[in-house]
Amino acid sequence: MRGMGNMNNMMKQMQKMQKKMMEAQEELAAQVFEGVAGGGMVKVVISGEKKVTDVILDESVVDPEDIEMLQDLIIIATNEAIKKVDETTNATMGQFTKGMNLPGMF
Repeated sequence: MRGMGNMNNMMKQMQKMQKKMMEAQEELAAQVFEGVAGGGMVKVVISGEKKVTDVILDESVVDPEDIEMLQDLIIIATNEAIKKVDETTNATMGQFTKGMNLPGMF
């Protein structure tokens, strides 16, 4: 019967960790990340869920003769914002898998 107490304790710890993980995921989803390109002329804002919420363009970057440059700047800013989300997610969620060898986890 002694092993049963250990199992119950372990289950409680797992439930507590799961709750903390869910809270951390909710906090990440609520955060806002910004990617910038062209010296700040292009800004892309995304949520922690990697959804683009805003694209801000300085008037000076809008050149009808050079649409490709604007497209490139938007891509660069978007990728930078996504990278920030990924880094923050890995740093935040990695605390839950520290010391565990779980393939496919953060």
